Amino acid sequence: MKCAKEDLLVYAVTDRSWLDGKTLAQAVEAALQGGATFVQLREKSLNTEDLLREAREIQELCRRYQVPFVINDNVELACQIGADGVHVGQKDMEAGMVRQLLGPDKILGVSAQTVEQALLAEAKGADYLGVGAVFPTDSKADAEAVSWETLQAICRAVHIPVVAIGGIGRQNLSVLKGSGICGIAVISAIFGAEDICEATRELKRLTSQVVAQ
Repeated sequence: MKCAKEDLLVYAVTDRSWLDGKTLAQAVEAALQGGATFVQLREKSLNTEDLLREAREIQELCRRYQVPFVINDNVELACQIGADGVHVGQKDMEAGMVRQLLGPDKILGVSAQTVEQALLAEAKGADYLGVGAVFPTDSKADAEAVSWETLQAICRAVHIPVVAIGGIGRQNLSVLKGSGICGIAVISAIFGAEDICEATRELKRLTSQVVAQ
């Protein structure tokens, strides 16, 4: 399964710290009901057994809603369960090696903060780029800031879709107009919302306006 640009419009990245009594599956399904177009399972603290169980549960949900499902960083797990792909950062496994392990038909997303990183990721087989942090964010303590000008330069330099990430919410989304992105990746704007379904629906409406510019 490969992803189209349209699949990346509202890219939900999971974070269990926002669940507030809900299960992750309940939160993800609410996002899917609201129109999330892509889901990444991002887990840093679960043991292997719990992570495997959770990954299969979220994968089944995404299949039901016909939305691409990728796993953050864990290439072995993605291959084990037949996930749609993997997303890796600059400090994770090198993109070319990930592509070799995944094969040609899986989705490979790569984080980039510079034009050089973006071009290298594309050359190594990335299907899309996650670029940020475009705004200050609490979700990733070590996230480096990426200016609007750099975001636009990356979008212009590569031929693959670019998703903006980092501190994005309904209040600042419009700032990204004209940058060339095809979508946004969000954590707290979805999973930290009181009504996840409605928050996702509103983000999708606003993002559609931004990427149409």
